[in-house]
Amino acid sequence: MLRPANKGYNNGYHYHHQNGGGGSLSRRGNRVRRSRDYGGGDGSATTRVSASDRDMPPPPPPPPTDFDMAYFHSYAHVGIHEEMIKDRVRTETYRAAVMQHQNYIAGKVVVDVGCGTGILSIFCAQAGAKRVYAVDASDIAVQANEVVKANNLSDTVIVLHGRIEDVEIDEEVDVIISEWMGYMLLYESMLGSIITARDRWLKPGGLILPSNATLYMVPITHPDRYTESIDFWRNVYGIDMSAMLPLAKQCAFEEPSVETISGENVLTWPHVVKHVDCYTITSHELESVTTSFKFKSMMRAPFHGFAFWFDVEFSSPAIFPTDNNAPSSVIESPTDHPIDGSQRKKRANPNEALVLSTAPEDPPTHWQQTLIYFYDPIEVEQDQVISGSVTLSQSKENPRFMNIHLEYASGGRAYVKESVMR
Repeated sequence: MLRPANKGYNNGYHYHHQNGGGGSLSRRGNRVRRSRDYGGGDGSATTRVSASDRDMPPPPPPPPTDFDMAYFHSYAHVGIHEEMIKDRVRTETYRAAVMQHQNYIAGKVVVDVGCGTGILSIFCAQAGAKRVYAVDASDIAVQANEVVKANNLSDTVIVLHGRIEDVEIDEEVDVIISEWMGYMLLYESMLGSIITARDRWLKPGGLILPSNATLYMVPITHPDRYTESIDFWRNVYGIDMSAMLPLAKQCAFEEPSVETISGENVLTWPHVVKHVDCYTITSHELESVTTSFKFKSMMRAPFHGFAFWFDVEFSSPAIFPTDNNAPSSVIESPTDHPIDGSQRKKRANPNEALVLSTAPEDPPTHWQQTLIYFYDPIEVEQDQVISGSVTLSQSKENPRFMNIHLEYASGGRAYVKESVMR
């Protein structure tokens, strides 16, 4: 399981036991959707299934797996949604994005993919949306329905309880909004639900919020973390417990860790691992992502591992292509990139693009940064080159998990690190 650096109930990870003893570890809330009760029923969240007008309907989606069900169940816990909503950077940026794009939303039809408690749907309703379909596969949809009723928005916001693959919406939509980003951007594979909603319902020229995302990586130094987790065992109340070091390193650094670092921990300029255009990305492209990197250290320091973070942008569709059948404009970092690794994406119009960033130099969010530590640090000199490649692939065990394969070299030595986010 992906373990946050600090112990306890934090970082958005909460373990929930299932009937029969199973469980899941997940980040923030996946979403659900309740069907509007046109027949004057009790207003509870129910899946709405409607007849299709298509002459040749698509084949039915595969049923949810046990992993899917555990994932949805984990998002029924109010603590996950509380943490997300209390993340002011996240929530206020989304509200600002809705108001910035009010001309695209007012009088239009919106689908909120993974609505959780329904706050983004309500923002859209407040911006004048004609109708909002709030979709979530978790039982939090029941509470979302009550929140909608309490705010007298039942005529506008239709909560649908079910997977995005299963629910039916009998009209095209003008806007898709979702907070789909997982740790390290792609963990949880929720972006696939956005792709499904886009391909099923979005009108040509429609708006997707956020419109694109960029995942970054950078070498880091973090001696305090290494001292706290490893060097502690060298002298414990005067007792030599260094025999614990191999196990301590394995437990502390075998899997990715979610932590907050600062700019002081960063050794180089960041490198773009993946740029995602939400208007054109395909599910197939998310199965495996590979990029080569080449950094130059800005200082002499112990090199402890790599940090990953992401930005998302909220841009109007005029900046992006809207033909869902067009070739994807996903940008993967080329092999012949600049030696400093600097590949921060240039925005089409920085004055218009609203950005939600999880970078170390920006205000902290509940995503923090994702750290992959080495078992032993590598001493690097100023201007020393760090090169290699990273591959992020969906786990065959569970596509919501992520396999991370790192190959890196510095100072004439080569290394390999395998990790799994689960």
